[in-house]
Amino acid sequence: MSGSHGRSVRRRTFVLGATAAAGTAALAGTARAAAFGWSDDGSNYVVDTGADLVFKVSKANGDLTSLVHRGTEYQGYGGMNSHIESGLGSSTVSVKQSGTTILISVTHGTLRHYYAARSGENNIYLWTDKADTSVSATRYILRVKKGLFLNDEPDSYTYAPTTIEASDVFAKSDGQTRSKHYSGLRVMDYDHIGWTGGGVGLWIVRSNHEKASGGPFYRSLLRHQSADGGGLYEILYYAQNQTEAQRFGLQGPYVIALTDGGAPSSSLFPGTLTTSWADSLGMAGYVGTGGRGRVAGVGISGRNTAYPYTVGLANSAAQYWGSARASDGWFSIGGVLPGTYTLTVFKGELAVYTGSVTVTAGGTTTLNTIAIPSSNDPGNASAIWRIGDWNGTPAGFKNAGLMTYAHPSDVRAASWTGNVVVGDDETASFPCYLWKDVNSGILVYFKLTAAQAAAAHTLRIGVTTAYANGRPQVTVNDAWTSAIPSPPTQPSTRSLTNGSYRGNNHTFTYSVPASAWRTDTGQFNVLRIEVVSGSGTTGYLSAGTAIDAIDLLA
Repeated sequence: MSGSHGRSVRRRTFVLGATAAAGTAALAGTARAAAFGWSDDGSNYVVDTGADLVFKVSKANGDLTSLVHRGTEYQGYGGMNSHIESGLGSSTVSVKQSGTTILISVTHGTLRHYYAARSGENNIYLWTDKADTSVSATRYILRVKKGLFLNDEPDSYTYAPTTIEASDVFAKSDGQTRSKHYSGLRVMDYDHIGWTGGGVGLWIVRSNHEKASGGPFYRSLLRHQSADGGGLYEILYYAQNQTEAQRFGLQGPYVIALTDGGAPSSSLFPGTLTTSWADSLGMAGYVGTGGRGRVAGVGISGRNTAYPYTVGLANSAAQYWGSARASDGWFSIGGVLPGTYTLTVFKGELAVYTGSVTVTAGGTTTLNTIAIPSSNDPGNASAIWRIGDWNGTPAGFKNAGLMTYAHPSDVRAASWTGNVVVGDDETASFPCYLWKDVNSGILVYFKLTAAQAAAAHTLRIGVTTAYANGRPQVTVNDAWTSAIPSPPTQPSTRSLTNGSYRGNNHTFTYSVPASAWRTDTGQFNVLRIEVVSGSGTTGYLSAGTAIDAIDLLA
């Protein structure tokens, strides 16, 4: 694709190129001499927003077949429309106008999908109501024509002609890797995703993801670009590296927004969008503001203030989250469906507290200060040495900063092999991922005092996920070898190669006897960490695991 572009993340906008708007984007551009309303062209319902946007929805299958902004067609690449999944197929499609709102309803078996337009806005509001697994996943793909936006994002295909894994990870001629999976973002890190070019911004503003799965730290494909065009995604459920069961029910709104080149209005963002105008539209499963509640916490004690804390709410029907205030841990989570939820406090991405909270419609559940027991945070334990931080992520380890937007084989990655000496920048030297077929058997060198060598100690290895049941077995000084630990429950799909270290955090503990240590204080002790598993294939798809922290307790 050609032209200037930018990428917006959360409530910040990164703009590259001189044509992008410098100020706050307007929702509607220059007024046109057009009336708000809809018509039927025989194959599609045609909606004119009365601003700068005209779009069409197929009467046969509910696809978005046209998206024209200021006379330019943005919809379509490779002969495909925009739609749920890869298209629903034969569906029942209807349209109705209620004052200044037009609603198009799509029924496909047990699935309901909706498009709404409001007079004078360059936005399309979408809801998807999934009742069961008859549609395997739930994602909306906005397919954008080629040539409208620059095509050199980390998820770009055009400049990555060589396939290196499955059919969705590619390598450029310079050795950099590209994939639609490599967004580099967790759900909580962004409110909108899209491109700008030629004085136009095209965005998808995500929903609150209450019916999605995976929690605030889940990573999923957000967009991709190829020789034929680009795709913007709203992922409501995706099985790749998934840690939770699928949730069902009405999800939305998420918004297709066109602007004058800048970011979409913050009034569309999750948590700020007001849709009282949708209360009377009759969408199945719709719950307005009055039918929702709020959870507010006055504070969280026992925090390590060097880390951000997040509070999550989850049950089988819905999920929500909010950031705890750095100064005192205060938090507020609104728009919550009534019910009883597991409340989890995360230090970084590591769960350090769980409780229960009940939410009622129209009410606020106020919680007294949540006290995190010191023992719940493994970082509070006294250690002889520690590699990494106990925060539920591989942050700080070698290559960790690259792995959310690149394949492990990427030319920018430092060598995955090499031994580690405690006291010599050990965290940055230790690889964030270990694989059975790549770097199993890494050695860690460390010294002990005479008193330390005279006692047994507990070794801990924290992991954030694993692929193909990969887990660590350890040997100390070739004198003592641990048993092979049982594999914890982890996602069954790819993770380490498609931009995600997020799985189920787990800590392996090993009781190392005093007899294993070297008593000469001038000698290094040697810890060997091997990845064991009977599953996986070869290379970066052999059994592997992602590291959170490693320490030897005092």
